[in-house]
Amino acid sequence: MSLVEITRESHDVLIALAYATAQNLTGKPIYRNARCYLHPEAEARLVRAVALARPLGLRLKLFDAFRPSEAQWLLWNACPNPEFLADPRRGSPHSRGVAIDLGLIDAAGNELDMGTAFDAFTPLSHHANTEIPLAAQRNRFLLLGLMSAAGWDFYRNEWWHYQLFNSRQYPVLSDAEAPAPIM
Repeated sequence: MSLVEITRESHDVLIALAYATAQNLTGKPIYRNARCYLHPEAEARLVRAVALARPLGLRLKLFDAFRPSEAQWLLWNACPNPEFLADPRRGSPHSRGVAIDLGLIDAAGNELDMGTAFDAFTPLSHHANTEIPLAAQRNRFLLLGLMSAAGWDFYRNEWWHYQLFNSRQYPVLSDAEAPAPIM
């Protein structure tokens, strides 16, 4: 199985991989190369989500996609919180290439308010949290609707996380199995 590379040009998405910067929960870059990959089945659903967002004047901003198993261990070691991170011994949907973390941007490239930042490990990040501004609740439900219509499942604790249904049927992959190294 080979992963498909996702680029701005090929998929009309904004790629802002948080783990390729120091702006993540570890405080340092985890990815050496900001390359974005997905399993072919997940890539097909991403294409559908992009197509659904376009007539609304929206685009997708990707924070993470395939996450090598080595990266999952680094995140887990920094914050072993099973409410927000998959235990690498069980494997993450990201490490299988079948999960994506994303938000929405408008035609001018402005992020839509989602009530919290990406990777805010707090109950305010839960999809159905009503303690955030009403506009942010609407934006979360808009993202949920687009992604669900495109065939994605969601994780209730993270407004930004979507994955394929039955994600555990896919094998966990390491950095060596990526088309080009990430780490």
